[in-house]
Amino acid sequence: MALRDALTEGLSPVIDLIYPPRCSLCGGWLAQAGGLCGACWGELAFPGSPACRLCQAPFIDGRAAGMTCVACAAQPPAHDGIAAATLYNEASRQLVLAFKHGGRVALAPLLARMMAARLQVGGGWLDGGWLDEGWLNGGWLLVPVPLHRWRLWGRGYNQSALLADELAGLTGAAVVVDALVRRRRTVSLGGLGGEARAAVLDGAFAANPRRSARLAGAKVVLVDDVLTSGATSNACIAALRTAGVERVRVACFARVAGGVLPAV
Repeated sequence: MALRDALTEGLSPVIDLIYPPRCSLCGGWLAQAGGLCGACWGELAFPGSPACRLCQAPFIDGRAAGMTCVACAAQPPAHDGIAAATLYNEASRQLVLAFKHGGRVALAPLLARMMAARLQVGGGWLDGGWLDEGWLNGGWLLVPVPLHRWRLWGRGYNQSALLADELAGLTGAAVVVDALVRRRRTVSLGGLGGEARAAVLDGAFAANPRRSARLAGAKVVLVDDVLTSGATSNACIAALRTAGVERVRVACFARVAGGVLPAV
């Protein structure tokens, strides 16, 4: 056990006595820090099964688990699969807002643990579909969606990079935090539909030329906090494909149904 981990474990009872653990969502008392109370866990919505193996949309037409939905079959997505920890509702929205805009970076381990559970490291089933190599086995790289430097300086951190770093610690996968760069600052995407988002983000991302050797032929898990219409991930995937990335999967904490995120 690392010295830092040993110190943390040894001091935890003292810290909990001075600062009693509270639910990260409602503030209620907890037995252990860094989690949610039972009531708040019950407020979260999770992707169900059977669902499309690529876009994770639930099947309502009797299709078997692990199959592809009609939309993905007609127009295959740019990615090779999505793993969303939760569906976007009021509970996940409050967590995202606190993490992304409220400066509560201490939420990163909690959100990342839920994402890691959906990633299912090692071969196994994900939403009814068999993953022969696991989502992070076989040399997959974790790449966060980047922020523009002005937004990064204003916020002080990139929430997607924090999630990617936590996932790396949980899974042992390598993270390339600067694999992508945001070439220009874009307007807020809240309230915009898919086509409008795609237009705003067209050409906004590029692969970092200093990471070209690392990305050529690589398999990448693109990490973001929220997946809305897919415009941001598609723009990032286009940049990664241009750099020679072989496969791209998307991992997020929350996925928005309908592809429109309310303006906040």
